[in-house]
Amino acid sequence: MSGMGPGETSLLVLVVDDEPAMVGAVSALVGRAGHRVVTAYDGNTALRRFSEERPDLVLLDLAMPGLDGVEVCRAIRRMSQTPIIVLTGEADERAKVEALDTGADDYVVKPFGKQELLARIRAVMRRRGNDAEPHGVGELRWGSVVLDRGRHTATVSGSEIVLTRTEYSLLAAMVAAAGHVVTHSTLLSAGWPGEPNPDPQWLKPHLARLRSKLEEAGAPIPASVRGVGYRLEEPA
Repeated sequence: MSGMGPGETSLLVLVVDDEPAMVGAVSALVGRAGHRVVTAYDGNTALRRFSEERPDLVLLDLAMPGLDGVEVCRAIRRMSQTPIIVLTGEADERAKVEALDTGADDYVVKPFGKQELLARIRAVMRRRGNDAEPHGVGELRWGSVVLDRGRHTATVSGSEIVLTRTEYSLLAAMVAAAGHVVTHSTLLSAGWPGEPNPDPQWLKPHLARLRSKLEEAGAPIPASVRGVGYRLEEPA
């Protein structure tokens, strides 16, 4: 029996964990919610299944022998913007920041509640659909940056740059502000619209990666306005 709510669609979810019991439990939970599941028990298999199946979402354990979750996340990010939720047994802040820093969209600390995981999945997929773009469809422009919201692409002086969904949403909020300061709370709402209490620390790793990509492309970069937020500034 499907557990999906109004407006939800069935997803193909790649579940990656070296513990068969965890893979079984997560697969059963996701399956009961109405989604389809493919599984992998190590990093190399995960990347092969990702390439073969092209899932809509990846649930990824961090601590695996051989190719660990951090390396798998980085490899996926090099070829795709598919949402990734990290499942980690590490409760300390460093592990959480590392997960976000590799390109993960969210993380859930083991052991987690069934409803918490499903809520995180719904929130991440809402971000994929909405990307917190309040100005509708069409293009957003500022300086050399152009965002095509219909195609969900970002270009700098005509050359496309590859962004994660969260990076895209943060950039869209700043481009829409046309050089004015965007507050921390506005950026958190843009990057994590389904999250009732997003942690302000989530901004730093995502904005750092976004800054690096924009800087490499010669585009305006996010500049911190201490205690207030960020704004796009032309590179020096």
